[in-house]
Amino acid sequence: MHNVEMFRDLQGEATEWRRYLHENPELDYRLHNTAKFVTEKLASFGINHIETGIAETGIVAMIQGQGGDGPTIGLRADMDALPIVEASHKPWSSKVPGQMHGCGHDGHTAMLLGAAKYLAKSRNFKGAVALIFQPAEEGALGGQKMVQEGIMDRFGISQVFGMHNSPGMDVGKFAICHGPIMAALDDFDIIVKGRGGHAAAPHRTIDPVVIAAQIIIGLQTLVSRNTSPIESLVLSVTKFNAAQAYNIIPDHVEMGGTVRTLQSDLRDLAERQILAAAQGIARGFGADVEFKYRRHDPVTFNSTEATNLATKAARNLVGAASVDDKIKPRMGSEDFAYMLEARPGAYIFLGNGPTANLHHPAYDFNDEALAYGIGYWVNLVDTVLAG
Repeated sequence: MHNVEMFRDLQGEATEWRRYLHENPELDYRLHNTAKFVTEKLASFGINHIETGIAETGIVAMIQGQGGDGPTIGLRADMDALPIVEASHKPWSSKVPGQMHGCGHDGHTAMLLGAAKYLAKSRNFKGAVALIFQPAEEGALGGQKMVQEGIMDRFGISQVFGMHNSPGMDVGKFAICHGPIMAALDDFDIIVKGRGGHAAAPHRTIDPVVIAAQIIIGLQTLVSRNTSPIESLVLSVTKFNAAQAYNIIPDHVEMGGTVRTLQSDLRDLAERQILAAAQGIARGFGADVEFKYRRHDPVTFNSTEATNLATKAARNLVGAASVDDKIKPRMGSEDFAYMLEARPGAYIFLGNGPTANLHHPAYDFNDEALAYGIGYWVNLVDTVLAG
């Protein structure tokens, strides 16, 4: 097993890669320059089996070990950026107006490239490693699309692993848990249909603004009164569109929001009860609603064996005290969950230090974390595919 000092030399090179990617962000599936950069680096490491164009701009590269027959494990990094105007003021800030790597996918890609370079040279393991470079993690379901295009069967992947940086957690620390580690993501839209009119004569209207406000308050009982206090359900109304003038009561109000859960039965409950509450409140005031509910990422679920392997790999890198294997699940979502539905595996958090939060204009991946991420991937391969 390796300690982090063995990867300090790679950290310098990975920093150059990371900052180049940060300066040149691309969105969703439109990762043509990013995919070209990654493919060229992989080829330069002597990796001959590189398949591109998966889920449009995704890449899977195979490294065969020299230790004999064994399984194939998948290591995944996401590559896409966010439509945010950067405010980090770093010398390597985004050169693309309105786009930035605000979630650290530039760092994730650089860390997996660093591990690829090391593993391609050593090959001291059984079986094979499938390096998965995924597009469109930020809401466009790139992980689902790669699974639908058959990467698990096509490359014979038996287990799959992911990693994400975590602002606020010290560099050199890791965090993981068994079972659900991130929530399922759903969203909904409600159109409250009333009868508009002049704001000076509200008695002649069925005011959808007032009704929508009642619905927002009513929906909070799904969490406080319809769900067990020990179960996790987050419901947030985040969109509200009404009239654009001060003196108009509109015919309708559009509202929407997000639902986060850690259990599939709570998704069913939320879908039923949001409609029932909205419909009941609206009809009580003489209005009605139109309702749409969409299910996106499932729960990110860490299997027992893979979580134990991931924990062992991290502890061999940084010591037991720097790896928390009993963190509380986080209510954000991650489309790596689709890969974990297709194969057992584990998802781990890596400390990014006291940086701005993810998706914040001032966020930047901490280059000091690169050696830890590279080392984790290499130790994980050593742990799972011991030669």
